[in-house]
Amino acid sequence: MAVSPTTSPTPARAGKHAFAPTLKSFKTASGKAGKFYSLPALAKQFPNVSRLPVSMRIVLESVLRNCDGKRVTAEHVAELANWKPNAARTQEIPFVVSRVVLQDFTGVPLLADLAAMRSVALKLGKNPKLIEPLVPVDLVVDHSIMVDHYGKKNSLDLNMKLEFKRNNERYEFMKWGMQAFDTFGVVPPGFGIVHQVNLEYLARGVHKTAADVYYPDSLVGTDSHTTMINGIGVVAWGCGGIEAEAAMLGQPVYFLTPDVVGFELTGSLREGVTATDLVLRVTEQLRREKVVGKFVEFFGEGTRTLALPDRATIGNMAPEYGATMGFFPVDEKTIDYFKGTGRTKAEIEAFEAYFKAQGLFGVAKAGEIDYSQVVKLDLGDVTPSLAGPKRPQDRIELGDVATQFASLFSKPIAENGFNQPAAVLATRHLLRHTDHGRADTLPGAPPTPSGAPRSVVEMEGNRPTLATAHSDVLLPEPKPTGVSIGNGDVLIAAITSCTNTSNPSVLLAAGLLAKKAVEAGLKVQPHIKTSLAPGSRIVTEYLTETGLLPYLEKLGFALAGYGCTTCIGNAGDLTPEINEAINKSDLVCAAVLSGNRNFEARIHPNLKANFLASPPLVVAYAIAGTVMRDLMTEPVGKGKGGKDVYLGDIWPTSDEIYKLMKYAMNGKAFRENYAKVKTEPGKLWEKIKGVTGTAYTWPKSTYIAEPPFFADFAMAPGKEGSVSVKGARIMALFGDSITTDHISPAGSIKASSPAGLWLQAHGVQKADFNSYGARRGNHDVMMRGTFANVRIKNLMIPAGKDGSREEGGVTLYHPHDRTPDSVIQKMPIYDAAMKYMEEGTPTVIFAGEEYGTGSSRDWAAKGTQLLGIKAVVARSFERIHRSNLVGMGVLPLQFKPGESWQTLKLSGSEFIDVIPHPELKPQSDAKLVITRADGTRQEVTVILRVDTPIEVDYYRNGGILPYVLRQLLAE
Repeated sequence: MAVSPTTSPTPARAGKHAFAPTLKSFKTASGKAGKFYSLPALAKQFPNVSRLPVSMRIVLESVLRNCDGKRVTAEHVAELANWKPNAARTQEIPFVVSRVVLQDFTGVPLLADLAAMRSVALKLGKNPKLIEPLVPVDLVVDHSIMVDHYGKKNSLDLNMKLEFKRNNERYEFMKWGMQAFDTFGVVPPGFGIVHQVNLEYLARGVHKTAADVYYPDSLVGTDSHTTMINGIGVVAWGCGGIEAEAAMLGQPVYFLTPDVVGFELTGSLREGVTATDLVLRVTEQLRREKVVGKFVEFFGEGTRTLALPDRATIGNMAPEYGATMGFFPVDEKTIDYFKGTGRTKAEIEAFEAYFKAQGLFGVAKAGEIDYSQVVKLDLGDVTPSLAGPKRPQDRIELGDVATQFASLFSKPIAENGFNQPAAVLATRHLLRHTDHGRADTLPGAPPTPSGAPRSVVEMEGNRPTLATAHSDVLLPEPKPTGVSIGNGDVLIAAITSCTNTSNPSVLLAAGLLAKKAVEAGLKVQPHIKTSLAPGSRIVTEYLTETGLLPYLEKLGFALAGYGCTTCIGNAGDLTPEINEAINKSDLVCAAVLSGNRNFEARIHPNLKANFLASPPLVVAYAIAGTVMRDLMTEPVGKGKGGKDVYLGDIWPTSDEIYKLMKYAMNGKAFRENYAKVKTEPGKLWEKIKGVTGTAYTWPKSTYIAEPPFFADFAMAPGKEGSVSVKGARIMALFGDSITTDHISPAGSIKASSPAGLWLQAHGVQKADFNSYGARRGNHDVMMRGTFANVRIKNLMIPAGKDGSREEGGVTLYHPHDRTPDSVIQKMPIYDAAMKYMEEGTPTVIFAGEEYGTGSSRDWAAKGTQLLGIKAVVARSFERIHRSNLVGMGVLPLQFKPGESWQTLKLSGSEFIDVIPHPELKPQSDAKLVITRADGTRQEVTVILRVDTPIEVDYYRNGGILPYVLRQLLAE
């Protein structure tokens, strides 16, 4: 659903405006007049405004425009207008966004919540249409497609048929939402990833109200990489589905006033250096600068030289360098991009005139803006690089990849290594061919061998969560083949969405390299899983127009899908014989992909080394077949006549790339492509039929069910939001870096897990389980899947004799009576939670640093709440997950520096009382009372991480959803 500037609803509610004198007029180049809330006019009252970072001025405009004396007050405007670069950050900003963007995995449960709200309205005798998004909402279906088929011209068709078969019930539900809500639209499968569709189609630059008041585009999205849109001057970031829900129902997005880091770019990129190399360098540098939770704003002469797709690539990686945003101001390059992507003349003129009238047009020079700190980079210092093998911030110069891999091979896990004996580095394993075919479309993986990392970091999307590999399938005796694999071998090479497929320069470079490689006689070994999964159909149009697609196909990079594939773990499985070889010889094999995250087990559960690289380097490493070859000095491979071919022989020049760029920025092609969202969405999508009506009838389904969050809803809060927690049991003791995927897996469902048993009891065969990600619309599955990741380690469980820890979502259930005959039982966390809830015993969780890192996954908080967990006590929290816990009525508490559950010597047998400030004063001290098994008591002071006054209201209402529902129904 394209958001037209002529149809966007007014985000501010009616009311007297405290700053009406700032309402001014402007004219476009064609003489069309418009009104706007003028920041230059506000600067006459607050001179500091003219030196604010551009990103902060855009936020200020929203606060100014929405100042109604209720949700947004004159004090909010004054506080933000007087922003100081290095002041204490204690004030919250109520930011009303222009729109909301969803991807399908997070969008479906959000839609289910809206449907449940309408059901509540109906039960209370009120009009269900009271529940309606007050800003435009777009859901882009991009997370469901998997690379089951690859390397063939019909791979896309086969993969999409499987996608629709697996997700039919989800898509029926989306179609109900499209007809039920006036401001809810869906971009069907097969158009691209949410971020690129957002850049190319959804973003309109400016919006206007029915009263002709113009305002800039801004949004929140339910994907952490929503920040890609920062590349075109849009203030936006990723948030949890719970926050997004509030935003679309008219609530401001509340956040603490941020620091703004200015990043000055100077110089220009050298020949042969790509945008991917630049973004990996920026990620490494900003991660070192500790910009977590801050805005990063780019300025300087080097910034002005960057093409829009290069800026979007850098903005996309903001979660990897830890910033809330990686923002680029609007300038001539932005206007050029809007023209090249098919925006109308009227839209572009309004966009340019508005930003010039606001004094927001152009990239600043050094000294023009006050920043909290300034970071500098000379673009001429950027070199060809990869990042890995486990984290996106671990950049490696291209010439050092082979030696770095060899070094990490035998280094300990604590040093990011693989803890393998150096003597086995050269081990190779002869593949054994099996003739049984694939046992399952969603396979698992064997237990991690000894020496594996203590935690697996964030695995997002519809991919196999680690599980037992085909343990219930009898395999025939395999037969040897002539192919062997060894440590460092590349087994997955993917030109995949997110970071790079918005960038034609690197995709054309990949096509040109493929052309030269094919002409030189180079090939890719057939056992390497290669795929091309662009973020937009425009990519394959210009690769076809330039004649480069056939060369990519010849090397195995055939079109596999338009959506988030390998980068989120949707690579599909490797062959059974490859999996067998990896496991038997404990091999450290590799994936090379043009994505943005490479956390271990994310790409494939059996691949321990994962490297981020530019698309041309992905092709080069596919040809080389190993990361243990130095591509700066050694041949990529042997070509015609056995001749050595080096990377320099096939690397395209910047002139060669530039000559083809005209094919990539064709406004007519963009308009024709995105017109099909409504006119020709595809036969598979058109066949989907959903129920109709303003309220959902909740047909029987194991995919979509009415969520229980409003089961006992009343117009006035009841026992929800109770301040203290008394007599709680400890559900789990976790270490550091527990991710949202550990808490709420997105991948495959193990048959013996509580979720698997529930599905089987409801007539679902194992082959039809699909994944947790696909079943996020059913709370019965998701609450049973909470803490069900098979790599999570509850440190309550005693270590084995060898010091190893049991993996999987299990806990020790402690009977309430504590008699000498009490039996402590080990059981799944879900089963223990049900027993505790049945006896009326609340529970708490303890954890270490960075609890809740990874994707903005609302079910990590929803599942926690449904298991009866009242509080989470950690050393630190990830921004979005902490907010989501409060939004679901779960107290987040943070240890004081130097303290942890380990220093308190907790074992899991204790009773816990949580006594916060009686008024829940934000970020105040709270008391933790520990009663040990021998009756001794200990009091500890922790920090209440309810950070803002509005979060206090959310918590006291039992969460943000009941709070918003009460407001809507009261009106």
